[in-house]
Amino acid sequence: MRHKKTTLLILTPGFPSCEDESACLPAQQVMVRALKKKYPFVQFVILTFEYPFTRETYRWGGNIVYPFDNRNRGRQHRWLMWGRVWRRMRQLRRENDIIGVFSFWHGECALVGKYFALLHGLKHFNWVLGQDAREGNRYVAFTRPRAEELLAISESVADTFHIHHSVKPRHILPNGIDPALFPYTSVAKDIDVLGAGTLKPLKRYTLWMEIVRSMAARRPGLRATLVGKGPEAGRLKQVIRSEGLSGSVSLAGELPHRDLLGLMQRTKVLLHPSSYEGFSTACLEALYAGAHVISFTYPTSTPIDHWHRVYSPEEMEAKALELLNDPHTDYSPVHPFLMEDNAEKVMRLFGVAPPVVYALGAHTAEPSR
Repeated sequence: MRHKKTTLLILTPGFPSCEDESACLPAQQVMVRALKKKYPFVQFVILTFEYPFTRETYRWGGNIVYPFDNRNRGRQHRWLMWGRVWRRMRQLRRENDIIGVFSFWHGECALVGKYFALLHGLKHFNWVLGQDAREGNRYVAFTRPRAEELLAISESVADTFHIHHSVKPRHILPNGIDPALFPYTSVAKDIDVLGAGTLKPLKRYTLWMEIVRSMAARRPGLRATLVGKGPEAGRLKQVIRSEGLSGSVSLAGELPHRDLLGLMQRTKVLLHPSSYEGFSTACLEALYAGAHVISFTYPTSTPIDHWHRVYSPEEMEAKALELLNDPHTDYSPVHPFLMEDNAEKVMRLFGVAPPVVYALGAHTAEPSR
């Protein structure tokens, strides 16, 4: 009789189509890599609902990925896609020792994952990642989540979910970074201000541009870079031309993740103008890269070194200039959360202890469940 593999099913709206698509959902990529690195004896199977636009099974980071290519189409297509996902999960359960279902965002993945787990007596945990905690999430009425199955990416997201849906996630599973991804061991800090994210209204990069424009007037020679793509890219290019900022501000477009991390290591200050955020990957990565972060949102109730919260554009500009003008500003790396630690928290919830590594490092033992 064939030995069944210990397997965790991961449900996500999207996932990179190949190893080189590093800019697609970097936090989820780092989580999956951390799980595989920490628990090589577990098979992680990713079922991705909307993206990539293919139905061909592929491998990513040593994991099997089943894409369902719904492309955010309407209700009828969505229900048909859920049926295909359900059938694939039933097949995987017949062929493997499934320890549970881990879903990303409290949306359709949480809905399908929860009821599949209930029907088959499996554990289900859902990672609430930001926008899904806000008012208007229609899926919450159908999932009727219990506090113990919810993992919020930050304390602020847990509070938001509680305010709008009357259930407070019991677990905090913060975002985290992987130090191995950063390209430099030492590099000059030649970028004064960086912005990184999707160029859409919610992220407020038009405000970022206004703040940088004012800073450039007060600090001659300022060097600023904005990384990302989105619907506001054309408008931001026009501002650079009309305001004569081409000597101070550059638009880098979307970059491979490793190249973005390299820019962060060259950066002194990251300005994060978003009005709402779960737990920004860019902010955590910038901190480890040795930059100071200034934002309007803050994910934790306890201070994080080199992360400064402000309450107005004027305060953001003043704090950035204060840091840049002070020759004693400390640009050493800060790493409040590592994804490897978060991967261990996830697997303990599913009843899997970390592997035992013997003193000589010659053998790694698979723990019993």
